[in-house]
Amino acid sequence: MSFGQVLSLMFTAILVENFIFSKFYGCCPFLGVSDKPDTALGMGMAVTFVMTVSGMVTWAVYEYLLEPFGLEYLKTVAFILVIAALVQFIEMFLRKFIPTLYSALGIYLPLITTNCAVLSSALLIVQNDYDLLGAAVFGFSAALGFTLAITVFAGVRARLRIANPPRAFKGFPLTLITAGLLAMAFSCFSGIKL
Repeated sequence: MSFGQVLSLMFTAILVENFIFSKFYGCCPFLGVSDKPDTALGMGMAVTFVMTVSGMVTWAVYEYLLEPFGLEYLKTVAFILVIAALVQFIEMFLRKFIPTLYSALGIYLPLITTNCAVLSSALLIVQNDYDLLGAAVFGFSAALGFTLAITVFAGVRARLRIANPPRAFKGFPLTLITAGLLAMAFSCFSGIKL
C-alpha cells in the first residue's frame, strides 16, 4: 500500500464515508455520550483504540484461522468475541487508571462491544480485502471519523444548552435535528472520489 493510497483511505474513512454521518453506524453512543465534549472525546479515544486493534486482530483471525480452514461463515461470531475481549481490557484499564472517565462513560463503555461501527469496521476490512497495514489504517481512520463526529456533536450540544429554542424542540427533538443538520453538512464530502 503506497503513501498516497494510505492518505486516500484515511480521507475517505474520516470524512467521505464517516461512520456516523454517512453510514449511521454507532448512533447509540453518538446520541448517548455526546452531552459533554470531554466525555465524547474519551468515548472516541476508547472506540479508536478498540477499532484499530480489533481491525488488525480480526484481520489476522480471518486470514490465518477462518479462511485456511474454510470457516469464513464464522467471521461475525469470531469478530464479536475479539471485540468483546478488547472492550473488557479497556474497561478494566479505565476502572483502575482513569476512574473519572470510567464513571463518565457509564453504561456506554460496555456498549462498545455491541457498537455496530466497531463490528462493521472489522467486516469492511475483510470485505475490502485489506492487508494488515490497510486494516490498521482503515480501523484507525474510521474511528477518527467517529471521534470527530461525536466530539463536534458534543460541542454543538453544549452550545445548544444555552440556547432558548421553542418548547416543542427542547431536549431530544433538537438533538435529532442537530444531528441531521450535521449529517447534511458532512454530505458535502460524498462526491469526492480519490
